[in-house]
Amino acid sequence: MARGGQGLARVAVVVRAGAAPLWWLGVFATGIGVLVPGLTGRRIGVLAGSALFIVAAAVVATVRRGRYTALARSAAHAGKHDVLQDRAVTLRNWRRGHRWWLLLAFLAALGSAFAVPAAAGLLMAGCGAGLWLKSAWIGRREQAEDALLWVRVDWLADGAGRPAGKAVRAYRGTGIAAGDAAPGGARRKTAAPV
Repeated sequence: MARGGQGLARVAVVVRAGAAPLWWLGVFATGIGVLVPGLTGRRIGVLAGSALFIVAAAVVATVRRGRYTALARSAAHAGKHDVLQDRAVTLRNWRRGHRWWLLLAFLAALGSAFAVPAAAGLLMAGCGAGLWLKSAWIGRREQAEDALLWVRVDWLADGAGRPAGKAVRAYRGTGIAAGDAAPGGARRKTAAPV
């Protein structure tokens, strides 16, 4: 980074980074949990898990939206010396920073299946779905404003996963074509050759 430039990570990519691991670990834990009869029985476990899935998805998708909106509203334009972090690097940093939490959550979901089958796995999957919904909401905002939102890498927590945390004081903005991720943090589709 030269002349005062900052490393910037896409806000939507950071939000989306945990969606796939939480979803797939939750689905896997649910599948294993259904095989265990548990103390409450499979039917009650799956019904409780379904309710937890819906609640978790709704809460994760909506929590801190006001903070995201306020930071987006005051976003300054990124400077020419700012370095835009690749999508793959952002995903890798988030997953490395959270790998032990993901493993512990997965093991807890498996262990809880002996009490309430499948419930904790569906809770994990619901958190993953909520993160996808939140990143889609950020993507719609980015498209509406025709600007991508970025956060300074050094303001993210050690686990690289708090794009609206206390340490984050402002976002930076770029044009919609900047970086290698589409609005919402998904992989950018390359244009077909003409």
